[in-house]
Amino acid sequence: MTRRKGIMSMALKEELAKELGIYEIVQKDGWGGITSRDAGNMVKLAVKHAQDHVMNSNK
Repeated sequence: MTRRKGIMSMALKEELAKELGIYEIVQKDGWGGITSRDAGNMVKLAVKHAQDHVMNSNK
């Protein structure tokens, strides 16, 4: 099985992890070290950032 390429850039994932306070876990254990809840929270935060960006660009 091949791995799918991620949609989020590494820089964005790192920014989100820092914002959520889980970046130290990522540095220590890699992305496999975060919980599924943390991963879900990263996705939620990315969606919120995207929505905020769209709302601000429409003004």
